Amino acid sequence: MSPQPAGTGIKTAASNFGLILFDSTGQAIYLFDKEKSATSACYGACAEAWPPVLTKAPPKALGAVKPSLLGTTKRTDGTIQVTYAGHPLYFYAHEGKNQVKCHNVEGFGGLWLVVTAAGKEAPA
Repeated sequence: MSPQPAGTGIKTAASNFGLILFDSTGQAIYLFDKEKSATSACYGACAEAWPPVLTKAPPKALGAVKPSLLGTTKRTDGTIQVTYAGHPLYFYAHEGKNQVKCHNVEGFGGLWLVVTAAGKEAPA
């Protein structure tokens, strides 16, 4: 019997914007304020610049992440995107580990904002 695939780990870490979400490798996580539900509106060029946080199994809450706020949504290509407090989650493609360069940045018709453990956008 093959082992179950591991879900993407979502953790909290300190940043210039307070305690925010990162994946288990230290990549900062963002929400897109244009999205008003768990359904992603970021595809094509948007998803190239802001790759979705994907998982192959239920995501794992690490640190101060609230398991009750973690979820998933299916993308149009069939991949599974991680959500938090009902927001689809994204990385910024041109950011290194433990960097937060794009909080409160406008692009693709909305603002990109880092996410607090409470599931809200961090203050600017």
